[in-house]
Amino acid sequence: MPKNKMIQTAEQVETLLKRNHLSVTDSRKKILQLFLEQAGALAHGDIEKRAGERFDRVTVYRTLQSFVDKGIIHTIPTADNSVRYALCKDDCEEGHHHDHHIHFLCIKCNNTYCLDDVVTPEIKLPKGYTISHVEVVVDGICKNCGT
Repeated sequence: MPKNKMIQTAEQVETLLKRNHLSVTDSRKKILQLFLEQAGALAHGDIEKRAGERFDRVTVYRTLQSFVDKGIIHTIPTADNSVRYALCKDDCEEGHHHDHHIHFLCIKCNNTYCLDDVVTPEIKLPKGYTISHVEVVVDGICKNCGT
């Protein structure tokens, strides 16, 4: 990564943490930087490997949970009942995720992508039912693997 891009990312990380009233710690900076550098979603194991041996499993888990709670990242369910995490857009906030888009899981490379331009369809439920959250995960072959 070019040096000026690294400086920009470091500034973005600190600004995002401060804006969400989170302490600027090494673990939070490193993990948030991973999300800013990643096009797709990350699994807990991916984050542990990329963060290096400096942060244990519990630190990574707590950091991810803090980021989800603050609306910085959102969770994406997978077919094997694990979870991946992806960076939220600017309109998410503490306790209120507004990630109403399709998640795409490539069956070839196993990457998960947020398709921000594909909005989840409106769901009309019978009277008396209230929607609290909608997840749409589409499996297939991504544009990188399909060419």
